Parts: sequence; C-alpha cells; structure tokens
Amino acid sequence: MANKYLPARRDGRIVIHFDYDCFYASVFEAKNPALKSLPFAVQQKQIIVTCNYEARRRGLHKLQLIKDARRICPDVIIELGEDISQFRDASKELYGFIKGFSWNNKIERLGFDEVWMDVTDIVDYNVALLNRNDLENSFFQLVQDDPTVGFGLDATVIAGHAFPKDYVSDPHSTNVNELTLRLRLGSHLALYIRHQLEQQKGYTCTVGISTNKLLSKLVGNLNKPKGQTTVMPPLAAVDGHVSNAITFMDDHEIGKVPGIGFKFAQKLREFILQRPPEFDDGLVYGCTKEKVTVADVRNHPDVDAQMLEKLLSGPGSAHGIGYKMWCLLHGIDDSEVSAARAVPRQISIEDSYIRLDTMPELLKELMHLAQSLLTRMRIDLLGEDDDFESQDDQPADQDITSVSNSVSVEGKKWLARPKVLRITTRPRQPLQPDGTRQRSFKRISHSGPLPNFVFRLTESVDALAEKLVKEALVGLFRKLHPEKAGWNLSLINLAVTNMAETAGDSKTANGRDIGCMFRKQEDVLRDFRVTDADTPPSSVDVKSEHIPDKSSIAKKSIEEAENVMFDSDEDAAWDDGEDENDLDECCTICHLRMPAFAMGAHQRFHLQNSD
Repeated sequence: MANKYLPARRDGRIVIHFDYDCFYASVFEAKNPALKSLPFAVQQKQIIVTCNYEARRRGLHKLQLIKDARRICPDVIIELGEDISQFRDASKELYGFIKGFSWNNKIERLGFDEVWMDVTDIVDYNVALLNRNDLENSFFQLVQDDPTVGFGLDATVIAGHAFPKDYVSDPHSTNVNELTLRLRLGSHLALYIRHQLEQQKGYTCTVGISTNKLLSKLVGNLNKPKGQTTVMPPLAAVDGHVSNAITFMDDHEIGKVPGIGFKFAQKLREFILQRPPEFDDGLVYGCTKEKVTVADVRNHPDVDAQMLEKLLSGPGSAHGIGYKMWCLLHGIDDSEVSAARAVPRQISIEDSYIRLDTMPELLKELMHLAQSLLTRMRIDLLGEDDDFESQDDQPADQDITSVSNSVSVEGKKWLARPKVLRITTRPRQPLQPDGTRQRSFKRISHSGPLPNFVFRLTESVDALAEKLVKEALVGLFRKLHPEKAGWNLSLINLAVTNMAETAGDSKTANGRDIGCMFRKQEDVLRDFRVTDADTPPSSVDVKSEHIPDKSSIAKKSIEEAENVMFDSDEDAAWDDGEDENDLDECCTICHLRMPAFAMGAHQRFHLQNSD
C-alpha cells in the first residue's frame, strides 16, 4: 500500500487566467463583425484550426478536415489563416491592454490566446480598504495613488460562477473567511477587465480565478464562452471538510492536466490500464478513446510520489518529477506567474506534412520556414532606436524599408539577439509486417550557433533565409538524418533560443543603454541644475571710441604691468595649473590679444606710430 500523504497547500495568491474565445476566428470577426452571427471557420492546410460558436452549434469542431466541414455545414464561411502575423499582432495588443491593469508586472502569456495575471498585490491592497460592516457598497481601487479610479462592487457575492455549483455563502455574515473575501474581489476585478476588453477591443474571453495557475486555467473551461468561474474554499481537506480543489481535479482526464505532457500521460494510462490505450484514427493525431481520470490515478492503491518518480523518471527528466506530478493530481501548483518580459525566451516556427522525404521538397520547406522565422524575429525582437536619424540624412541608394519584406525596420534596433539555432523533426515509424504503422509523437532535434548575418537589416528576409538554409540548416538537418532521402517526416520545427538582451531600460536587459541614459540626462536633472549666467558685455563701436592721449596710455601701461607682476604670484599660490589664456589682454586700439606682460610695450608701439 502506497504512502498517501497529502502535499502541503500554499493558497496565498490570487491568479486570474484569461482565455480569448475562438481567438483566430475573433481576429477576423473584429475586422468584420457580421461574421459573429454566421458559421465561420479558419483554415490552415486542409483542416479547421478554429471555428466560432455558431459553427460549433452546427456540428463543426477544431482539427476537422475541410471537406468534412463543408459536407456537414455547406454554408460555412472559411478564411485562410496561413499568415499568423495578424494573430500575433492582435495577441500582443490584447496582452498589452491587460498588462495595463497589473501593479506587480506579473503577467504571463501562453501561446496567442491565454494570459495569466497574478493580482495578489492589488487584491490585498483593496481588502485592507474594505468596510467589513458595509461590504455591499464597496469600491475597488485600480490605481494605487489615485483613490478616485476604480469601480463599485458588492463584496458579499462572487462575480460570475463558482465551483462547486452548489456553493453558497451568507452575504450578511461579518465573519467572512479571508481567502473567500480575497477570491470575491479577484472575481470582480476579472469581470471588470473582461468587460473593458470587450468594450474597448471587441474581444470576449473566458476567465478562471483561483490560487494558482493550474486551477485558474482549468476552472475557466466550465463556463465557455464569455463566462468566468472561481474555485471557492475549502481548498484543503482539513477538519473533515472535502477539498474543492481535489474534487474539481478528480474528473479531469489525465492528459488534460497542464504540466502532464503526452509522454507522462501515456505512461500513466498504461499503468492504470495495464496495456497501451487505443487512439482515434484519422489524418490528424487523435485523442485516446479510453478515459483515465485524475481520480483513477490518485486513488490507485500503489500510486504515491515515490512510485510516480520511479515510473516517470528517466534520461532528461527533472529531479523530483514524481512529487511534482503528485502535487498536480491534488490541484497544487506553486509555479510563479512569470513577470512580463520585453522579449520572448525563444521563437519557433513549425509545419506538419503528410510525407516529406526528398531533398527538393526539404529545401523548399526549409526556405519557407526560414522566411517565417526571420520575419517573426524582426517583429518580436526589433524596437525603436533612439539614435536613429531620419531617412533624409541617409544615402539615397540605401532604402532600408524596401528590403525588409513587409516588416518595417526603419529606425529599429535589435532588443535581443538569439545565440542558438535549432531544428526539430518528427519521423514516422516504419510499417509493421501487418501493414499498420505505430503512431509516434517522438521528436528529435539538433542545435548549433545562429549565424550573425541574420541580424543584417539592410538585406531582405528572402536573401537571408536562402543563406541560412544553405550555410546552417542543411548541415544541422544532416546531423539528424544522414540519409539522402526517405526520411518520411511528418513535422519540421525551426527555433532560435538563448536570447541575449542588448542594453536597455527593461529589468531583464543586459546592462544600461549609456547613450539613452545621457540623452535622458537633461530631462532628469533639469530640476536639480543650478545655472550661473554671465551678463554679456555691451557692444563697442570702434569708430566712435575715444583714443586716449600719450600720457594716459603710458601711465596705464605702467600700472597694468605692476598689477600683473604682483597678482600673478598671488594667483599661483592657489592654482599653478591655470590656462595661459586666462592672463591675456586685449588692446583697446587694435583689439589684438596678447599676454598682459607684453601689453605695455605694445601700447608704446602705438604711441610711437602716432607721433
């Protein structure tokens, strides 16, 4: 019998998970709102990558073949979604909008359509402001230094749905559990952000609220679309109470739990079933036909953290993987919501194929993927260059924008430079004697240094992609597949990793940008600068100037010479490194500058010439 100890829970955070509804389709619907009421789908290759809820109501679904979709719903409207730049741009815009509500900058994006937001600080701040005797008329402050910016709320109730469905609380109770109160405020903040996102950007989303990333991501799925759900206490099984977190997790299929990948899920299914599970047939890799739930694994008499460590550990697996999986089965996830980054950790592009096994086909696909990868690098890794001068100051024959392949690089600089280039492939398994083929999800990869020429902004993406294929990618591919043909690949992925951020102002930047710092110095120090402005001398009209007589010039010359002799010794005691020009004198007649000790002789020269 296994040791069924319960991992310790840490439920001090409030985490919101945003999942944009039918994101790919929503990007098209934002441009053409009429599509919202029609069956609409987005196509990549020969399958539907997403469809709106009207299309789903008529029997369409993700990863469905186009021919099947048209047969089931003849009036479906289909748009090509091969160019993902429009989806990436929309995702970045929405991410920036949600980020504007964060105080601690802990906001993490997952793919194009999911965002986690840790709102612990803003929720705790507002909990401290609540009047416990009048929770119905509460106010949520959105800006820390401005108490007038925010919205009203009823803190006695949850906003949206709750798990479990039969959850009830006494709205008139003054002895409210602290976690319950914090989750209520988190749900009201999530509702406010959802409504602002729809009103200002035209996108709807589904939201989950809980105390960690795992629960917040999964619980939002209960009320799609345009809904939100909060996992309510008790989350820990103490004092005879049933844990709502464990109850919620138990019904999930093991492969649907974030953090349990395909390989681990397969091992767990095989352990519970004592045989390999069956999969759906079809062109697209199907799901398992046999459902193995979290409860099946967690309640198995032989399963505990140590047993999972033995079952799942292997070459390349992280230490303590068994304990991590045991925690996930109990709805425990202590991973932090990563702080927003100026640049991504890696950039990757991939495509799938029915069969790819000849060199001409490979070169064509590598060229296409390399173009997409370099274009994506320019979109995600270029930022404004403060040192940039306008195009008018550059040579007429250097048109940087024209060589960028639709991505403007004018006035841009690299915010980060990836160091590693990686290629990944997925070969199909050979046919078995009975003519069947065992499904394989195994990927193999090889990495190498990323050539520096990819950062040249004066060359086109096409030219750089062709050079990258010839000088780097083909060599990396041959490390994986030395055969000349017959690889039978179903997938190729290209990626750049190991981002080295350049100097800048972000927290993750590699040092400070000295040039930018000096340019900002004038504005930063303006209020602290003390200026000593000299009054300029009045202009002198030489023509009308009175020329002194001989006796006055001679007398003045003798006095100035004496002053120089004594004053210079006195000054030398304080500063023996003064500039010689500091002792220069200017002739009042010819305005010639000369050392003071020579001025007497020069004045006598004028007297002699005037005789």
